[in-house]
Amino acid sequence: MRLVPKYSALLVAAILVVGVAGCASGTPGGAAGTTGSGASASGPQTLSGTITVFAAASLKGTFTKLASQFEATNPGTKVVLSFAGSSDLVTQISQGAPADVFASADTKNMVKLSDAKLLEGTATNFATNVLEIAVPPANPASITSFADLARPGVRVVVCAPQVPCGAAADTVEKATGATLKPVSEESSVTDVLGKVTSGEADAGLVYVTDVKTAGDKVKGIPFAESDQAVNTYPIATVGSSKNKELAAAFIALVTGSEGKKVLGDAGFGTP
Repeated sequence: MRLVPKYSALLVAAILVVGVAGCASGTPGGAAGTTGSGASASGPQTLSGTITVFAAASLKGTFTKLASQFEATNPGTKVVLSFAGSSDLVTQISQGAPADVFASADTKNMVKLSDAKLLEGTATNFATNVLEIAVPPANPASITSFADLARPGVRVVVCAPQVPCGAAADTVEKATGATLKPVSEESSVTDVLGKVTSGEADAGLVYVTDVKTAGDKVKGIPFAESDQAVNTYPIATVGSSKNKELAAAFIALVTGSEGKKVLGDAGFGTP
């Protein structure tokens, strides 16, 4: 009969030991399984913070849309966009401008940053673009071909040679043998388009995507020789970025299916 009290005592002791052990293991587990953002270590991480994206001027419409989508999908994030000619952006980054992501309108300018060891990892090609002639809706100079741009008296505007759209124009000139005498060389493709829409130029060499974005403000004149200068667009994380995780997530959006759709709808080709 004394066995009953003995087993009872042992049973109570066992229950107490299990309870204490459970409490002891539960506390550290909860702390280790929670990140600063409130997400489980084994689950998806919550993105937060701000990144600055330096992008070629021809990407303004598409990147503005993608940045809005990114912020909506990731509450607590902010994407600051800065658009300019790719060569100008490279100069700014080289001089220490705070950027997290760089998207160039050509590989040449991206290589400059890569050679200077200013990138995190390697760049990814995400789009292509070709030139098109933009003229005012009435086409007062009766432009119908690339050769027409070389006619005396035609006020043509192009990008400066160091800018991707300017380098592409130079390539087409050499391929066709036509020599242009521009009245102005601009630092970005949007500046060229501005000269045309304001009536300061009879024609301007811009990208197909710029003509599409401008709508009825300009008339586009395609030319066969444009395939001599196809620009490939790369994107990469800047090495000095303070939020490389967020930068990588934005690049994933641009290079992923949603990014391809937005870019394709705007007239960009695939690399």
